[in-house]
Amino acid sequence: MKILVDADAFPNALKEILLRAVLKRKITTIFIANKQIGIPNVPFVSMEVVAQGPDEADHRIAELCEACDLVITADIPLADRIVTIGAVGLDPRGTIYDENNIKHLLAMRNLMEELRNNGEITGGPSAIGEKTVRMFADGLNKLLSKRL
Repeated sequence: MKILVDADAFPNALKEILLRAVLKRKITTIFIANKQIGIPNVPFVSMEVVAQGPDEADHRIAELCEACDLVITADIPLADRIVTIGAVGLDPRGTIYDENNIKHLLAMRNLMEELRNNGEITGGPSAIGEKTVRMFADGLNKLLSKRL
């Protein structure tokens, strides 16, 4: 198993939690983004910078992803792609994406996007708080315990 991180907007508070977990377990982890981000210099953690443009990081993650992998992303269409091949996803807010919920989450995401595009809903998700950090850590620990 490897961990692929959609790192373009991955919060620093969560990066610290993730890094503690992967350093402790020595899990191959690849941060993928369209700009360089700071990561520790250890053999099993790496950074891959992709071209600028919408969904470039998502496409690269989907290319690298295998059935046993964990992908950390807030992008539900990407989560749908990786779940389809047998991987599992984790949202930075702690939601686990798997075959049991991804189609429902994708339908909800599409509905909300349509409502935003029509001006019926404005705004986005709330800021990352202590509760969200705890939910991410719990989801990560649950998935790592199950997969390792």
